[in-house]
Amino acid sequence: MKKLTFLFALLLFGTTVTMAQVSKGDVLIKNATVITITDGTLENTDVLVRDGKISRIGTSLRTPNGVTEIDATGKYVMPGIIDAHSHIAGTSINEGTSQVTAEVQMGDVVNPLDISIYRALAGGVTSIHLLHGSANVIGGESETLKLRYGVTDPQDMMFEGAPRTIKFALGENPTRGGRARGIQPQSRMGVEAMLRNSFNEALVYQKKWDAYRADNSRRKVAPEYDRRMETLVDILEGEVLVHCHSYRADEIYMLLNVFSDFGIENLTFQHANEAYKVAPELAEFGAGASVFSDWWAYKLEVYYSTAYNAAILTKNGVNTSINSDSGELIRHLYHEAAKSQKYGGLSDEEALALITLNPAKQLGIDDRVGSIEEGKDADIAIFEGHPLSSYAVPVMTFVDGVKYFDRENDAKDQRLAVDPEDTIEDIHIFDADEQHKCMQDAEFVNLYEFLNK
Repeated sequence: MKKLTFLFALLLFGTTVTMAQVSKGDVLIKNATVITITDGTLENTDVLVRDGKISRIGTSLRTPNGVTEIDATGKYVMPGIIDAHSHIAGTSINEGTSQVTAEVQMGDVVNPLDISIYRALAGGVTSIHLLHGSANVIGGESETLKLRYGVTDPQDMMFEGAPRTIKFALGENPTRGGRARGIQPQSRMGVEAMLRNSFNEALVYQKKWDAYRADNSRRKVAPEYDRRMETLVDILEGEVLVHCHSYRADEIYMLLNVFSDFGIENLTFQHANEAYKVAPELAEFGAGASVFSDWWAYKLEVYYSTAYNAAILTKNGVNTSINSDSGELIRHLYHEAAKSQKYGGLSDEEALALITLNPAKQLGIDDRVGSIEEGKDADIAIFEGHPLSSYAVPVMTFVDGVKYFDRENDAKDQRLAVDPEDTIEDIHIFDADEQHKCMQDAEFVNLYEFLNK
């Protein structure tokens, strides 16, 4: 008994030490224009942060002893930006050996040293959804992260208490992989068949375990444990949120029907370029959509797109977010949100909700982040200029009240000293192959080269 008590105490101590490594800050932000998202815009307002939480919002707040004060006169304070579709901070993206790999987890390959984390912070981003890739129909579990740049333990990046999520994929990506590897599915109708077959297998697996647990016999034998089936059962029971790579309206509608048949309710469509065509159906189901602002035409199935997508979905009552799927686009998601005002005339609150509160809802973390409210985590971005202005500049970014980016002290990125003897860098503005990482690590055969060998 003493040994058990000692082991329990040791485990508890280890857990406490691990949690203690995550810093929580205290700060008072004074005289700012505070964009709360949920309670309007407050002029000349103070935000007090204690132990990583927003403690008070008001005017003329006194600075407690030991708390850093920041004069934000003329500046804008908003909730930290949340990217619902990202592949930064991961050392692997796809497990492409099978069309169903629900057993793998992105949490196993988090890379806290990725410089893209710091660059995202410089764009006001405080949380990301690190997604598995789209090489297979049912990919692995994804991971919601807080951008605590500087930690070295991947566990310290993870958003404590965030719901489990998983990546699905429809359309060209999984079917192209199937044809290249000679496995199912190789067609869009085959994707639906694989989804239905997988869930039916999970129901059989669940039934076996239910019977085993209900059996009071001493000689009962447990069914074989299968991590893949366990995850699929958890999806059926609503314990895992599904985020599905998609483009075409017909396939989006197909998945709504599949999920309805199996009683699955937690669903967000990623990319969803043609979601505007089935906006009422998405709203009726209660599905979300995480879309690009105006990114399309990089392959055939995304040609029928519109920059009005986010606005149409929003006006139809669909919980909509704008994401990056890019290590470059993530740095100016506030510009991407602003495009919804040109293409659709969304209000300031509606536009900024696309990159704050709405993605928080899609990830099941809106009770913690996504708006400036007392009691929520102090994940905050401070801007010079309104965040929806083309001239907006992020100047400070806080996660749990800790300042992880400060433009004024960011000497390495200011490039003030130029050496005329330096060799000019080879610079390109955008490279789709580098930025679009949904198919990273998925090796496919080039059919033209294969057939012409």
